[in-house]
This record gives sequence, C-alpha cells and structure tokens, in this order.
Amino acid sequence: MAAPAGAPARHTTSLKREVGLVGLTWASMGSIIGSGWLFTPKEALIVAGPAAIISWLIAGVVIMVLALVHAELGGMYPVSGGTARFPHYAFGGFAGASFGWFSWLQAATVAPIEVSAMITYSQHYSFAHSWLDPKTGVLTTTGLVVAVILMALLTSINFLGIRRLAAANSAATWWKVAIPLLTIFVFAVTSFNTSNFTAANGFNPGGAHGILAAVSTSGIIFSYLGFEQADQLAGEAKNPRRDIPFAIIGSIVLGITIYVLLQVAFLLALPSSAIGPTWSSTASSAYYTVFTGPFAEVATLISLGWLAAILYADAIISPAGTGLIYTTGSSRVSYGLSRNGYVPTMFEWTNTRAVPWVGLIAAFITGCICFLPFPSWQSLVGLITSASVLMYAGAPLSLGVFRRRLPDAERPYRLPWAGVLSPFAFFVANLIILWSAGPPTGSSEWRS
Repeated sequence: MAAPAGAPARHTTSLKREVGLVGLTWASMGSIIGSGWLFTPKEALIVAGPAAIISWLIAGVVIMVLALVHAELGGMYPVSGGTARFPHYAFGGFAGASFGWFSWLQAATVAPIEVSAMITYSQHYSFAHSWLDPKTGVLTTTGLVVAVILMALLTSINFLGIRRLAAANSAATWWKVAIPLLTIFVFAVTSFNTSNFTAANGFNPGGAHGILAAVSTSGIIFSYLGFEQADQLAGEAKNPRRDIPFAIIGSIVLGITIYVLLQVAFLLALPSSAIGPTWSSTASSAYYTVFTGPFAEVATLISLGWLAAILYADAIISPAGTGLIYTTGSSRVSYGLSRNGYVPTMFEWTNTRAVPWVGLIAAFITGCICFLPFPSWQSLVGLITSASVLMYAGAPLSLGVFRRRLPDAERPYRLPWAGVLSPFAFFVANLIILWSAGPPTGSSEWRS
C-alpha cells in the first residue's frame, strides 16, 4: 500500500554483515601499521639505545592487556561503533555519551591528520613543494585543495559498500605489511652489523629509565594503537563473536612482531659511520639522529636506492590506508551514537549499499575543518586528538561492570584474571592520556 500523502520518508538503517576474519584483522592491522614505523625506531634508538628493543616488547605487552579487554567486549557486544557503545551499556546517560563522544572525536580527527601526513611526506618530491609553507609548515592554498581532494577520495571509497571497502583496505594493508617485512629481510641479508648492539655508549645507556622513557616519549605506545577498529566494524562482521577477538588479538601479535623486528633491522643496518660516541642526539656526532626519513636514508647509505624509493612512496601510501579505515570507523561510531540516542537518527540512515552515509559526510566536513591553515588551529587539533584517547579508559571500566552485573552472560572470549588485568588496563589507558601531551621531539608524526 502506498504511503499516505505528506507522510515522512522512511530511511533504511540496516547494515550488511559482509566482513570476514581477514577483513576485521586487516582493519585493526591497517591502523596499527601506519607511517609511524618509518620514524619511531630512530626516535626510540636515540632515547634508549639498542635497549629500545625491550621498550617495544614492554609497550606491546602493556597494550595487549588493553586489547584483550576490547576483545572480550567486542565478542560480547558485536555492534557497530563498539567503543562508543560499551560504556553506554555499562553506565548509560552522561558517562556513555562522554566516552562515545571521545570515540567519535578520535576516529574523526585521525583521518585528516593522516592526509596532512601524506602531504608532508610528499615534500620529498619536487611537484609537492608548493603544498606546504616552508616557514610555518601549514597548508598553502594549493595544499588545502589537495588535502580536500584526498579527503574526498577516502570518503568516496567508503560509499562503495563495506565489502568493497574491506577489499580496498585489505589491499592497502597487504602493502603496508609487505613493505616493512621487505625492509627487514633486505636489511638482514645486506647489512647485519651485530657489533651495533654494543656500539656508541653501550646496549642500555639509560638503564631502566631510558627503556621506559622510550615507551612514553618516542612514539612507541602510539604505534600500537588502532586495534579497536575491529570493534567499530563489529556490526558488519559475518561471524563477529568468533572473529572479533581473533582479529584484535591477532593484530596486536602481528604488530609486536613486526615492530620489534623493524627496530632490530634499523639498528643493525646502521653503518658505523652514522653512529657517534653516544646514541643520543645531545652533544653527539651521531649522524643518524638527523635523518628525516630514517629507513630510506639508511637504505641509501648501504647502496639500496631502489628500496629507498619504495620507502619514500610508502610514506605516502601508508597514511592513506590508515586514513581510509579511520574514515570508516568515524561513520560507524556516529551510527552507534545514534543507536544510543546521543545524536540525531539521521546518522543511522544507510544508502542502497548499507553505508551510513550521513556519518561519512560528517567525517568529511570535520576533516576539511581540520585542514584550516592556521598554526593556532592546528595546535588545537593536536590537543583534541590527544584528549580523544580518553576513549580507551571506557572499555576496562565497562568490563568491570559487566563482570559484576552479568557474570553468566555469553563471552566468546573471556579475559583471564579480569579482576587484576582490567584495573591494569584502566591504568594503561590513563598513562596513554598522560603520554599524549605531545609528539616526540624531532618526530613529524607521533601516531602510527
């Protein structure tokens, strides 16, 4: 029967469950392995020396605890925009809205930052020199146009539907994983200077303080963030209760393995001429400390120009992949917020491909605002992004509530020793907030 005249148009709000285990894993993995891998090993080596390897292991174990909390919650509540909804189910009202807002803020601001990173890294090529003001580092008019076009491209890919989006993200993530693995392999077979473990002022010049300082100040902890993307796409997973815990835990395990190997590869590939009397850049003649593209410049020094060319290209491609999946995540978080009743119902509207398109447009507009070429505004964007990591504190609090109120609820993955690990995960989330005060010195991007 036809709808009565004057009746409001009906909008579909359903999503399609078309994402499998690989798609979910690559969603999280694509956020963990970003462009930061090209820079963080150098920063960590400056702070902790070769003991930075231990820093990566410590940070990986710490973040794994936080990821395990998300694995239990994601399997228990496989809903779209999971990180915005767990606190809502646990606390409702004000707390749910607050943590939900932080979740959206985190997802919506990362994509434009990654686009800005693409433009920054493209300065290696002469055609992009006019995109940034060399004095202020902000976008020129041409750069602003390029940024908007890139943001529009990431958004338009999302309109193709979750299946095509997952395929595009998987292709990008295969590249993002393959290039670090290629770098590790090539460095291992061409330049493997084991004497570097004890070069300069030794393996562990800063002791325990140096190791822990590298975790908090060199970008290591941020390199592991992004594992929660599987939770954001849970409402479109084929078998969410089985796949989400596997995807989250698996992505962290892969991330730890790759990052530790990258740190070892960078350390052992350094020519002795690039290492000074100390690992630190302070009062040192260590040439490697001034590298702006560490892996690419090491590749050049050891006569691997072809690898350097690939690495410079990857510095543009990797942030594109990260920006793509965060654009997806922001629309799913806003969808979840609408389901919670915190934002207008239009954010639940889906198109013929079951894509929450209003959330995508909101993410695009937010991204364009973040590109405004004013240094003070860009500092504000950095502050907002830092504050948005408050979202991580909501998960362990929610887990504690669910364990008390719903002890017998179905949990495909159950966190062992939750009474100890959940408070520890909350402690870790607060440390991330503390450490997000700013980027590591000398690094052009503190996020992965």
